[in-house]
Amino acid sequence: ALSKDGTMACATCHAPEMGWTEHRATSKGIKDQVGGANSPTVINSAYAPAQFWDGRAASLEEQALGPIEAPIEMGHNLDELVVELNAIAEYKDAFQKVFGTDVTKDGIAKAIASFERTVLSGNSPYDKFQAGDKTALNDSQKRGLELFNSAGCSTCHTAPLFSGYGYYNAGVGMDKETPDQGRKGVTGKDGDLGKFRVPMLREVANTGPYFHDGSAATLEEAVALMAAGGKDNDNLSAMLKAVRSHEITAEGQKDLVEFLKALSGEFPGKDG
Repeated sequence: ALSKDGTMACATCHAPEMGWTEHRATSKGIKDQVGGANSPTVINSAYAPAQFWDGRAASLEEQALGPIEAPIEMGHNLDELVVELNAIAEYKDAFQKVFGTDVTKDGIAKAIASFERTVLSGNSPYDKFQAGDKTALNDSQKRGLELFNSAGCSTCHTAPLFSGYGYYNAGVGMDKETPDQGRKGVTGKDGDLGKFRVPMLREVANTGPYFHDGSAATLEEAVALMAAGGKDNDNLSAMLKAVRSHEITAEGQKDLVEFLKALSGEFPGKDG
């Protein structure tokens, strides 16, 4: 109902059974248009201080309206959408009950954002381990946890959400003819070129492919790139260089992958 031609829902790109994302490198919109960004998972987005890979939306409410009007996503006009939704008795009655008004743009944003704040993940093997069950992680995962902390991964991927939601340049996509500007597109600062928001790692084993452009098909690929300190470019973040200096071995990378799998727990819609 939110897309211009009625072919797309929020769940098209944020499917509950796929970890509230989709297993495509980048998302497809109406009329089979393909965008340039990988759909971030909705899981635990309630805790993010900004939304989208470049942080251009300050809240879930602001984020919720963006894809509706984006020409290559849902391609609708919000004023027209409000009229259409008010013509559906169930929506009109529900908005009156909750907000005391007919359907409004503000109400649409609040309704979607309020629902998204219920999509949370927890009770993973890592959580059980932290709560005192030392059998919750296997030996490889314990080694991975130790390496995750000692090699500097946890500096940017800070527990308990495993993201500090900062912006860093790991060199992903910077070798393209026209790289995505990332955070620079929001701030206008040259120093922000190629910087993207640090993704939250809970359920990361269920939410591939990885990075803002979906260029890493597997968790192993993503870990290998990050363990190597990203890809060289003029704006590579210092933290990636610090990780590189640890020279993480192939065995260490395997342990990191196993540890990341231990961040998968329980979330709504997991079983379809």
